[in-house]
Amino acid sequence: MTTVQGPVQGHCDPAFAAVRDVFDRNFAEGREIGAAVAVYAGGRKVVDLWGGLADRRTERPWVEDTPAFGFSCTKALTAAAALLLAERGAFAWDAPVTGWWPEFGAHGKDVALNEHLFTHEVGLPAFARPVSAEEAADADARAADLAAQEPEWKPGTAHGYHALTYGWLAGHLVRHHAGMPAGEFIKKEFAADLDLWVGSPDEVIERAAKLTNVRGVQNEDGPRAVADDARLTRLANAYLDPDSRMNRGLNNPSPGKGGFNNPVIHRAGWPSAGMVATARDFGRFYANLIAGRYVRPETLREGIRTRVDGEDATLTVNSAFGLGFMRPSMTFFTPEAGRASAFGHTGAGGAHGLADIDAELVVAYLPNRMGDQLSGDLRAYRLVEAAYASL
Repeated sequence: MTTVQGPVQGHCDPAFAAVRDVFDRNFAEGREIGAAVAVYAGGRKVVDLWGGLADRRTERPWVEDTPAFGFSCTKALTAAAALLLAERGAFAWDAPVTGWWPEFGAHGKDVALNEHLFTHEVGLPAFARPVSAEEAADADARAADLAAQEPEWKPGTAHGYHALTYGWLAGHLVRHHAGMPAGEFIKKEFAADLDLWVGSPDEVIERAAKLTNVRGVQNEDGPRAVADDARLTRLANAYLDPDSRMNRGLNNPSPGKGGFNNPVIHRAGWPSAGMVATARDFGRFYANLIAGRYVRPETLREGIRTRVDGEDATLTVNSAFGLGFMRPSMTFFTPEAGRASAFGHTGAGGAHGLADIDAELVVAYLPNRMGDQLSGDLRAYRLVEAAYASL
């Protein structure tokens, strides 16, 4: 490993210098405020870099142990928790949700299977009424709201990204069968020795990076590099329409004062978007997962097997999912080398977690600069691409 000097700090194996070069360039070209990236290859940590500002307002620097909010990267943690519970015999993926949650059968949802909660097929991509961050902290009450709600499509007949409601659906399954909140179960089973939290204590909230919205900032190539104009137009229209399923799903519950810096959200640990972690330990989670330390290898392979693949009823572009994990698609850009066995999850603002079972590769990237991109910029993709090229 070599020690990196200058604005970017940390360590990088010389064989993975291309990852360091991309990370350096992101800062040099003004694409970052602060960020961290970690790469594991063959179970070995080969890249551990960080740089910039954790808080632009106070000019607090991003240091070695600065954790950052991972948005929907959290969904992969919740999915792994469910895989472990299923492996232990707590539930069967093809059994009805009503077998353990009878109230969920309202309005014809009795046809929903447990797997539909994780494949975004259950038809509840948004709450029917506005929900505040404070209300969202009551996990049982919000799960009850969704159980009583009419679905927007018959469960199992379509898939559409459940951006936030996933937390009170998939997360409720974990909560019910584990006997504790999903974040507590994740900490106990996966992250006891990791700087990774789904439901952060105040000490972690204090040192976490602060998210900053930078309006009007987009990559010069952006998603146009990987999508045709018709799909981009459809995506843009949905993004701009306040009544679209996309906006209803992405913006409710409202994060409240301070946006997703709001400590109410960090403490609550939404199982859909509540992870706070260092990139190093977020990467360690994935490295341990593909090494078989959390679930058996056959359990994980079944968990990442693609269940749905096609036009997303919420995002309007193609998406693909296993049991809670994203698979390569327009919403999870992956180099050709990773299309067979890569999985993980992206997060708003560019956060990214990717693991590849066959390549034994993990890339974890957490930034704090948010922009106007419709489907995410390519900062993470370029890091992933460089990591694959370095194998």
